[in-house]
Amino acid sequence: MTKEIKSVAVLGGGTMGAGIAGLCAERDIPVLILEMNEAAVEAAKDRLINGKPAPIDNPEKMSNIETGTFDKDLDKLKNYDWICEAIIENADAKRDLIKRVEEVRSDTSILTSNTSGILLKEISEGMPDRLKRDLAVTHFFNPVKAMKLLEIIPGNETDPANVEALDQFCTNTLGKGVVIAKDTISFIANRIGCFFMFIGLHKGKEALDKGLSQERVDAVLSTPIGLPSTGLYSLYDLIGLDVMEMIGKNFASNLPDGDLGKEYGEFPEAEKEMIVNGQFGRKTGGGFSRMTKNEDGSRNKETFDLLSRNWRPTKEEVLDINDISILFDDSPEGVLAWEAYGTTLCYAANLVPTIADDIVSIDRAMQWGFNWSNGPFKAMDEIGPSKIIEKLKSEGKELPHMLKILEESNSENFYNNKGQQLSHSGEWITL
Repeated sequence: MTKEIKSVAVLGGGTMGAGIAGLCAERDIPVLILEMNEAAVEAAKDRLINGKPAPIDNPEKMSNIETGTFDKDLDKLKNYDWICEAIIENADAKRDLIKRVEEVRSDTSILTSNTSGILLKEISEGMPDRLKRDLAVTHFFNPVKAMKLLEIIPGNETDPANVEALDQFCTNTLGKGVVIAKDTISFIANRIGCFFMFIGLHKGKEALDKGLSQERVDAVLSTPIGLPSTGLYSLYDLIGLDVMEMIGKNFASNLPDGDLGKEYGEFPEAEKEMIVNGQFGRKTGGGFSRMTKNEDGSRNKETFDLLSRNWRPTKEEVLDINDISILFDDSPEGVLAWEAYGTTLCYAANLVPTIADDIVSIDRAMQWGFNWSNGPFKAMDEIGPSKIIEKLKSEGKELPHMLKILEESNSENFYNNKGQQLSHSGEWITL
């Protein structure tokens, strides 16, 4: 019999915690939010109703939420089916709280640690066997109610029944697109999406040196290749250069030798200077771009020129080639598209089964988490894998794992018209 989740406790009422709790409450699930103290509890309540965006649209749904503090109300956790820890991104803090939870939770409860990058094995090391069976990582994307992707990361000792219960509840009740990821650096979506952003900065710098404008770099690395219209630099402004620098340092420090993410994780010099100057993006009033007001109330968009290190008016750029064929054009724009996006596709093709057991999980993670039109393997099918293989061979480059598997299996695509996908061992498996 499948385990059911009918109640949820959220530990921490910050941005992520309030988002998770609010989504559950909107679905009429009984929710308990615990915080450090009463002041934090009140802040969480305010965030639920007045946050931007507010996790709860209908204030009447607040009746589904009970609140309390860790010191006074921790024992209430025994009444909840799923306990989701969502405190600060600090492994020691998470471990300390989870140890306290383990003393009071019921034998049937499921416990997850919500994190965007802390490994489960780091959190669970030395923990009791009972806890390891019931413990997994969840990675909700922000804002929780708007972003479809949820990555669930079980450990080697996590009970599959708990993973299935989480998957069913989060899919059917919360409406999430769930993918099961491996316990590896940055999981699936951030591993590939952030790699694209890091290599984009470095290849973007080379393009600027060849005479392309930043606006043209953004135009290339966006809708023509099936990515959001935000492009590269605007996406940094949205997420925050400080956040991306932290992820980049994690890549550089913790990815295995030979991994391209390790090579590109460190920012170029101009972007490092922006960090030093506190020029992080939208949250600081400007990063790669900013809006300024004129005396008459009108607004101007300005771009921070990475070559001159000065602000200038933003330019409009129109591309001659505005579709995926730009990857094979020998213009500076085509070289940029191939070296940034093409390399990202190859990077993803080398990560199966390291970060996920199948290609569809990777494709869904990139579509749901980064709003790509197609995930890497669907994109390669659209382009034509043989074209990519031919280009790689002409450049004297080794084929990445899944392209090598595809070639050896005499397959033309990663997905066939029978509803099957090519596995990492070269067999066709049902989606």
